[in-house]
Amino acid sequence: MLVDMHLHECTHSLDSFINLKQIVDIARFKGLDAVCITDHDSMGLKDYAAEYSKEVGFPIFVGIEFFSLWGDITAWGIDSYPDHRIGAQEFIDHVNRSGGFCVSCHPFRNNNRGLEDHLRDVKGLHGVEVLNGSTSLEANRTALRYCRELGLQAIGASDAHIEKQIGKYVTWLPEMVYNTQDFVAQLHTCRTRPAIWNGSSYDVVDTF
Repeated sequence: MLVDMHLHECTHSLDSFINLKQIVDIARFKGLDAVCITDHDSMGLKDYAAEYSKEVGFPIFVGIEFFSLWGDITAWGIDSYPDHRIGAQEFIDHVNRSGGFCVSCHPFRNNNRGLEDHLRDVKGLHGVEVLNGSTSLEANRTALRYCRELGLQAIGASDAHIEKQIGKYVTWLPEMVYNTQDFVAQLHTCRTRPAIWNGSSYDVVDTF
């Protein structure tokens, strides 16, 4: 299963220029099996995404990209989230109490929105974006090094805000799932691997 785990849809991410139909159409064209909508500090698309997913027969998992006091964290499997910025550890604890799954986004991108060395300080984080489509290769390689050191899940994601970014990097999972509950369960129990779009298909990689 190939899934782009970090996408922004224009309804609730005001810096995005892509709607849900565009996201799904391009994902299908590239051979993806599912997408994740992780809007900035919002899960407002959840109900509409569920309806649209059923209408078009394509899995859409709605999570969130939450801007903690130490940086951005994506999460799935939660029903609520804070309405103000809180510490990274506090947010991670909230996700874990809910049985969810959380990932450090672009931890070493030069925009003051990554956890950076705080990756070593937090407890209970599940994964690291080792390939983020809006981040330099050098910063992604640093993220991969920390991910291996900490024994966390390696995640690939486009972080797309425009059409051409969709599916640049994605995550491989061993089994196909169709709902968020099963998606979160597989993230917790199976090894993930990042994958890179090569222009016609995906290369699943362990290093880059």
